Amino acid sequence: MMNSDTRLSECDPTVSRSGNEYTLVCRARVPRPLDEVFPFFSDPRNLELITPSTLKFQIIGGPPSPMAEGAVIEYKLRVRGIPLRWKSVISTWEPPNRFVDTQLKGPYRQWIHEHRFIDEGDSTMMQDTIRYKVLGGRLVNRFFVQNDVMKIFTYRSEFLRSHFGIEND
Repeated sequence: MMNSDTRLSECDPTVSRSGNEYTLVCRARVPRPLDEVFPFFSDPRNLELITPSTLKFQIIGGPPSPMAEGAVIEYKLRVRGIPLRWKSVISTWEPPNRFVDTQLKGPYRQWIHEHRFIDEGDSTMMQDTIRYKVLGGRLVNRFFVQNDVMKIFTYRSEFLRSHFGIEND
């Protein structure tokens, strides 16, 4: 059994709104060093692992190796059974502290996802901040998008627990 200092802290996403832009913030502490955590999350091939299988997420173009600012990644997925294609660019690349992927083409009016990694010695605090805009406004966000995005982060927390061998109390 692990003590509270070595357990994964659950990502408890919060969503706020400013005008027609929503911001989701999710923080989770992973009891592994930054030099182990950053490479895992900065490798787009791992997106399939940390995404619920119901989305049928699949990379179809890119990424270059090694990853760099300006890299374009194309993928397809299914949201509520609807097939979608998504294209994003790594708009900021600052290893091992942060990177940002920005939707170029996809289901959102805007999707800017900042991945931040804070070195805490034997553990790493990860913070995801997503600024997004949806077609259809507040109701579409409330009843569909926000719930779907929160489910993805719940799944990600469960995956982290399994992948990094983290036990529950």
